[in-house]
Amino acid sequence: MADRMTHPLLTLVLGGARSGKSHHAEALIEALPAPWTYIATAQAYDDEMRARIAEHRARRSRDWQTVDAPVALPEAIRNAPAGRPILVDCLTLWLTNLLLAERDIAIATGELVAACREASAPVVLVSNEVGLGIVPDNALARRFRDEAGRLHQRLAAQAGSVVFMVAGLPMQVK
Repeated sequence: MADRMTHPLLTLVLGGARSGKSHHAEALIEALPAPWTYIATAQAYDDEMRARIAEHRARRSRDWQTVDAPVALPEAIRNAPAGRPILVDCLTLWLTNLLLAERDIAIATGELVAACREASAPVVLVSNEVGLGIVPDNALARRFRDEAGRLHQRLAAQAGSVVFMVAGLPMQVK
């Protein structure tokens, strides 16, 4: 199966909320020559989310080009300038956007896997590990948890590196 081929330029950074995922992912990309592409999947539906987005933007230097791709993530990866390192933050927000838009998750995931496989430069993907807690009490939350787990498995199989963040500390999984 093509999805099982490891892409050495792909890194998946997983962890819980406030585990240091984004900071670690940014440091991985910033260790490479600039400029860099930051693909953001968040949508600012309320003041709290606007503040989170502003915080993330404020800590990035001018060497970052930000591309907003709440749904069209595979396209954003494919359209990034050739050879430019890419950071995607975050996959679970992208998955939420897909679910709310009633998109076909399997097709979208396949397109994301293909876009990462085709990338000519390092790609670092950030995502929340949501499968460590209790079983959610409603069908949508359970579907989200299950789809996130499937997405992570597919990307981890392809990635050359997988990092799990705990309390700001990176644990190399693969």
